[in-house]
Amino acid sequence: MTELLPDLRQLRAFVAVADEGSFTQAAKKLYLTQSAISHSMKALEESLECRLLSRLGRKTVLTNEGEVFLRRCRGVLGELERAARELDGMKRWGQARIRIGAPHSLCQFLLPTVLREFRDCFPRCEPSIEAGNTAQLIERLADHELDVVVGLRIREAGECESQAIFRDRMTFVLSPVHPWADRRTLEPEDLETVQFIIYAKSTETHRLVEEYFASMGVRPRAPLVLGDMEAIKEMAKIGMGVGIVAPWTARREVHEGSLITLPLGESSIEREWAVFWNKDRPLSLIEETFAGIAGMVGESLGEG
Repeated sequence: MTELLPDLRQLRAFVAVADEGSFTQAAKKLYLTQSAISHSMKALEESLECRLLSRLGRKTVLTNEGEVFLRRCRGVLGELERAARELDGMKRWGQARIRIGAPHSLCQFLLPTVLREFRDCFPRCEPSIEAGNTAQLIERLADHELDVVVGLRIREAGECESQAIFRDRMTFVLSPVHPWADRRTLEPEDLETVQFIIYAKSTETHRLVEEYFASMGVRPRAPLVLGDMEAIKEMAKIGMGVGIVAPWTARREVHEGSLITLPLGESSIEREWAVFWNKDRPLSLIEETFAGIAGMVGESLGEG
């Protein structure tokens, strides 16, 4: 095959002939002459070095090669039409939008930086944000009530498409005056002696913490369960117990010296964060840009 690629006029003419089954009707549909359609089809077949169309009485039908080529043409033209609609929407204030779902922790530590960079790319796009746990947000995504969700990769993600943005490894956080403060390592039996402060039930993080304790073969005291990461850190600061959080949520407190961290040990809790979108449609240019920026910013939060 030659390296000469067909132009868009030839592709549109070919699809019109395939749809109408007639050079005459395709010409009317595209407001062209029949001669122009005939010349386009001849040039297209010569450039591809194969027959795409065949006469069957008064009707024009596709060859096998034409059937294959038609599928590709529809995909190309469909993508171009979607791109044109997105660009047209971006020209008009309020037309472009992105509906984002994210847990509270990412609303505080990730999204502000992501949206600052995103607004530089799309100053007229109006983002809206809904906070909640990942499972609930993905349900809203499946119902087309959100465009993208940034959250933990969970077992109940259904058939959403996703793109990983970073991984983290959870850690213990505690007051500098806690009895564990001068420890470097912990034994399984140590885990049965303290009050833990963990994140809300019915979340992926809560499930992972429970699996961690089970893997260590210990039964800790009934934990203090809170639905806010800031509250977990504040309780740990005043010595109410040992929090289990991601390191990136406590960097400021560790830097200030109001909290210290201890690794969980060999049986750690590792999580993966991702951008999710509905499998029924591809990402738009706006959504793809958002996901890319989220990935770049997420690298600063990730922990081996």
